[in-house]
Amino acid sequence: MDLDAELVKGREACLRLAWAEAYALLGAADAVRPLEAGDLERLAEAADMLGRGDDAVALLRRAFTAYAEVRAVGPALRCAYWLCKALSWGGEFAQSGAWLARARRLAATDPGCHECGYLLMLEAELHFRAGEHAPMLEVARRLADSVGPGADPDLVAGTAMTLGLALVSNGETAAGLAELDEGMTAVAEGDLSARAVGMIYCVVIGTCQDLQELRRAQEWSEALAEWCAAQPDFTGAYRGLCRVHRVVLMQLGGEWPDAVREARLACAQLTAGYGEGVAGGAYYQLAELHRLRGEYAEAEQAYRDTLRYGWDTQPGLALLRLAQGRGRSAAAAIRRALAETREPMRRARLLPAAVEILAGDDPAEAARATDELDLIARAHDTAALRAMAGQARGAVRLAEGDAQEALPALREAGRLWRELEVPYEAARVGVLVGLACRALGDEDGAGLEFDAARQTFGRLGAGPDAGRVERLVGVGDRSVLSPRELEVVRLLAQGRTNHAIAAELVLSEKTVARHVSNIFAKLDVGSRTAVAAYAFEHGLLKRDGSA
Repeated sequence: MDLDAELVKGREACLRLAWAEAYALLGAADAVRPLEAGDLERLAEAADMLGRGDDAVALLRRAFTAYAEVRAVGPALRCAYWLCKALSWGGEFAQSGAWLARARRLAATDPGCHECGYLLMLEAELHFRAGEHAPMLEVARRLADSVGPGADPDLVAGTAMTLGLALVSNGETAAGLAELDEGMTAVAEGDLSARAVGMIYCVVIGTCQDLQELRRAQEWSEALAEWCAAQPDFTGAYRGLCRVHRVVLMQLGGEWPDAVREARLACAQLTAGYGEGVAGGAYYQLAELHRLRGEYAEAEQAYRDTLRYGWDTQPGLALLRLAQGRGRSAAAAIRRALAETREPMRRARLLPAAVEILAGDDPAEAARATDELDLIARAHDTAALRAMAGQARGAVRLAEGDAQEALPALREAGRLWRELEVPYEAARVGVLVGLACRALGDEDGAGLEFDAARQTFGRLGAGPDAGRVERLVGVGDRSVLSPRELEVVRLLAQGRTNHAIAAELVLSEKTVARHVSNIFAKLDVGSRTAVAAYAFEHGLLKRDGSA
């Protein structure tokens, strides 16, 4: 073997992002003669990009030691950063902490070294994981002050990423997004290592999704897809996380079959012994797709897998319970999730589900959830948040029996979802608009809205939603309630007592009580308020509450 020639070929393969070739060439050379530190770094990156997490960890340990022995502090700290990240991805948090402590001892021997910033990046990440946002921002600002323009390109871009995430986490959204865009500019310039590129893409896209900055997330996701396509060997955990972010956007954009395939691939890549810490996110997205398609058994299992990998199952699991007709379980779950969640943007993920679940049984509680969602939307001012808030406001007004007031908020929400090219939510708003039209006596308008929504649901494969629209269109002929029960529903919705209903219909109070019990059971509700909401939703009452 011409060892020098093999090394040159291996290095060139790294530059071409041909990870399998680089791993084979550099690995073969290492078996003949131990590689020097720089080539160990290259081999470790190839292993990382191929999903060989254990190999990457072993190689980075060797590279760190080799650099430290010759007092090359900066390169050693760079290796320590990726080593700690790799150990964390594998769930080895104690070992990651031990290597961070070792790296800090080495950094103390050369405190002016630019690459000491890598340790500040790790420190900031630890604060982020612990939910300690103010300390994270303090560390991120120190990091930004310490890293000059001549530093390692990975460190310069990582600094912008870290500061951006810290600013967003502390509510400074505009400034944070500007820093994240700066990190992405460095990615576009092409001077970063592949690992840094993958990491920054994932952080930026994930943050944009959390903020409901859907257009920005979509733009960067398309760039990420092109980058991934250029390196078919990229199959590791970072690739799995990239897939998770892509699945979210594909689901929103209506590409559900492709999203399911991507979600399954992400689950497989993130459970291959490396990256299990974020595997729950992949299973959650898969569960959501199954739920929306009416595949409830598959959704149930995917939510169980979500929890098994330490990920939160809400609000999806609560919405699954609602779809299964288990309204009380759904309400208990969403209330519990909200009680445990303090961070505003995390609550913004829960509040629309809370409105959907609670509007029928407790419009006042749903209205409070809507008010909170409004405040968050005003604070962050993204189109998606405004659409979510308007949709929630319209749903609550409908539940309260005020269809006229519901329509402006719903019309605006529908417009925003269509502009964002989110067809499922636009169709759901269309159903609410149809219900408002029906409550106002405009059955032709309602029919047009229902028909448009039904076509969208059918195209997406949203079976449960399509079925609901079918039932709404034919409610007069196919109601689950008997004619007598429909009469009782109309009177219940007008606030009549059992005694008053008995007098109105010339029945005994015992018979009325039995009808009320049957109505509760058939509609799967637990209160007269929920029955009233059903009556308004299905056009059984006029706006003034008369039959």
